Amino acid sequence: MLKLEARPQASQLWSYGSPLLALAITVLIGVALFAALGKDPVRGLQVFFWEPIKSPYALGELALKATPLLLIALGLAVCFRSNVWNIGAEGQFVIGAVAAGGVALLADKTTGPWIVPAILLAGMLGGMAWAGITALLRDRFNANEILVSLMLVYVATLLLGYLVYGPWKDPMGYNFPQTKMFERVTQMPRLFAGSRVTIGLPLALIGVLLLWVFLFRTRAGFALQVGGLAPAAARYAGFSSRRALWMALLISGGTAGLAGALDVAGPIGQLTPFVPAGYGFAAIIVAFVGRLHPVGMVFSALLMSMFYIGGELAQSRLGLPKSLTGVFQGLLLFTLLACDTLIAYRVRWMGSQKGLG
Repeated sequence: MLKLEARPQASQLWSYGSPLLALAITVLIGVALFAALGKDPVRGLQVFFWEPIKSPYALGELALKATPLLLIALGLAVCFRSNVWNIGAEGQFVIGAVAAGGVALLADKTTGPWIVPAILLAGMLGGMAWAGITALLRDRFNANEILVSLMLVYVATLLLGYLVYGPWKDPMGYNFPQTKMFERVTQMPRLFAGSRVTIGLPLALIGVLLLWVFLFRTRAGFALQVGGLAPAAARYAGFSSRRALWMALLISGGTAGLAGALDVAGPIGQLTPFVPAGYGFAAIIVAFVGRLHPVGMVFSALLMSMFYIGGELAQSRLGLPKSLTGVFQGLLLFTLLACDTLIAYRVRWMGSQKGLG
C-alpha cells in the first residue's frame, strides 16, 4: 500500500517537476479520452501538440493566443504572490476591451496613428478601474475579493452586451449585435507580413522582464510578497497591507485591460458579445503552472495556447466539441493540484524505506 509521508522541508525538485508530471498525466488521460470517443489518439495528440507549431504561420497563431494569456497571468501572479485572490481578470479583460473599443470608435478617416497608444491606455485604465472596485470594497468594507471580482465578471459581460445590442450597435450591421469595424488606423501594428502577430507580443515579453525586476529586485516587490507570505511579519516591518492590496489589484487589472485592448483592436477589430474568450480564467492556470514566475509563465502560456488552438482544430478536423479545450485545461489544473502534493509529501510503500522523490 502507498503512504504519504510529510517531508522535513519542501522539495525544490518537485516544485519544478510537478508541472511536468501534471502535463504527462494530462496527455495520458487525453489519449484515453480520444480512444473512448472513438478517435485515433495519435491523431488527437497531433492536433493538439504538432499542428500548432508545424509552420511559421502556426507559430504566429500560437504566439497570438499566448499573448493575452501571458499578460493576464503576469498581473495575476502579482496578486497571488501578495495573497490577493483576484478571480475576476476576465471581467477586467472585458472592460479593457470595452474602453479600448470606445476610443477606437471615435476614429475616422482623418485620425492619425496616435490613436493606437490611446487605445492601449484606455484599455489599461478600464481594467484598472474595474479591479479598483474590488480593491475599494475589500479595503473599506472587508468584502471577499474572490466573490466580488468573480461577480464583476458577469456585470462586465452584461455591460458589453448592453452596448453591442444597444447604443453601439452597427446600424449597417444587419441587426447583428456588434459595433462597426474599427478604422484601419486603430488596428494594432503587425510584426510580420502574412502573420497576425501584433505589437502585443513584444509588450508581453517586456512585461515579463518588468515583473521579474519588480518582484526580485525592488523593495516594493519584496514588501508585496512578504505581505502575502507572512502578514504579521510585514506589519512588523512597516509594510502597508493596504498599499499592497491596491497595488496588486491595479497592476492585475491593468495587464488584463491591456490584453483586452490588444485583442479587440487586433485580431477581432470590433466589439461583439464574443469578446469574453475565457482568457481571464485560463490565465489562472497559466500563472500556477508557471509557478508564479515570469519566465515559467511564458512556457505555460504557450502550452495553454496550444490547448486553445488544438480545441478549435479538434472541432473542425475530428468532429469533437470545442469544449474539449476546457476539458484539457481542467485536467491540467486538477492534475497539477494533485502532483503538488509531492512538494510537501513523499510517497512510500508501506513497510519500505524507499520513497518517491
